[in-house]
Formats: sequence, structure tokens, C-alpha cells
Amino acid sequence: MQRGEVWWVEFDERRLVVLLSGDDGSGIRVMQVVAPAAVDISGLGIEVVVGAMEGMPFEGVLRFAFPRPGFTPCTWLTTLSRDDLIERVGALSSAKLSEIEDALRLGEQAKEWTPAMTAKLNEMRDALSLGGLE
Repeated sequence: MQRGEVWWVEFDERRLVVLLSGDDGSGIRVMQVVAPAAVDISGLGIEVVVGAMEGMPFEGVLRFAFPRPGFTPCTWLTTLSRDDLIERVGALSSAKLSEIEDALRLGEQAKEWTPAMTAKLNEMRDALSLGGLE
């Protein structure tokens, strides 16, 4: 198992994850592949597109949310054990891994929140409550 590999895992159902680290004894850091957002999330986060080029059976994204005071962003980042990995699907290119590293760095940086960004976050929350955002 190496950083950048794509694997099937079993959460509440079978899902794809990208390995962001190797197994260091404390677990493997992974990020779940999700459907692209149905609304514009610029200023709130970044989506890195992954799919057929990486050997996946469908197109998806890795979503990195920007931090905000008093708000815990959901980035679908978690730690798994080797036993959680079911089947290797493919691997990301070094260029795609660089894109992910850049997104991780941006997601860890503090952002100054403007009224426009807060309004966009509220729009996304409304879309979530109506089932319009995945």
C-alpha cells in the first residue's frame, strides 16, 4: 500500500478512498471520493477531480473545505487500518498527488471570512437541507 493508491473500503456501504499516507502503525490516512458539489464552492473549499484516468469506475472528487472559526469542515478525511481496505482499484499520478497536497495545504490555512463567503456557506447549507448538495 502506497500513498496515492485508490482502494475500495466498507463504510456504511462500499466506497472508494485515496490513500494519503502509508501504514505507519497508527493507521492509514485516506480521503473518500465523493460526488462533485452541485453548487459553486469556490472560496469555501476545493475539489480535486479523480476518475477513469486513475482506474476508477466513475468520476468523483476529493473535497477539501477551508477552515472557519467555529466551523468544523467535513473533508471526508479519515484514518483506517490495513484490514479496512478491500480491493485496490488504481493509483493517482504524481501530478494529481501534487494537486491534492496543494489542496490539503490550502485547507489547513486560516482564511479571513467575508460576508460573501458566509452567504455562500449559508446557500450551501440550504442546498444540503433540500438534498441539492452531495
